Amino acid sequence: MQSKWIEQNFKYNGEQLKSLFIYGKFEILGNAIVSWQGPCDVSFEHMVDAEDLRNQSPIQSDQMLHFISEVFHRDLLLGITLQRLLTVIIYEQVAQMSGKKISRDGDDLFFDNRKLSVSIATISPVSSLIHFGLNVENSGTPVPTSCLTELGIETKQFAQAVMNKFAKEWISIEAASLKTRAVN
Repeated sequence: MQSKWIEQNFKYNGEQLKSLFIYGKFEILGNAIVSWQGPCDVSFEHMVDAEDLRNQSPIQSDQMLHFISEVFHRDLLLGITLQRLLTVIIYEQVAQMSGKKISRDGDDLFFDNRKLSVSIATISPVSSLIHFGLNVENSGTPVPTSCLTELGIETKQFAQAVMNKFAKEWISIEAASLKTRAVN
């Protein structure tokens, strides 16, 4: 699992959640996780969550920290499991770096009963894909939110720590699968 912090600030609009985006845009081939800071405005055309679509719930923020991961297994359950693993890693890193009590409900994180994150997992014809976004600021959001700035967290250092832990977990999972003998 490769990881990379992207210095470029660009908008996440949902279009990036597709197979080989990381390879096509950043020349990272294979299982990977990347992160960058930028606005978020997911159009209904690119919205993956059917509940958000049904409710016409906008996903927007003036400034978010984005993570996209692609793992080359086409299993939605595995993708959602990896999404939850990423959520727990982010949850622990936020708590450690901020010293604040945050809460987790599935793949959502909250501080002071305000939403800190958005996340989705899906599959493509060749891979499982995850987007995870954390508000850097509270402006431009359609619901009451909390943000990394109010928690005193600097995005680049935080993102690199999260990506390192996620990659390490994936490598450990792969290693465990290689040393386990099947039973009849």
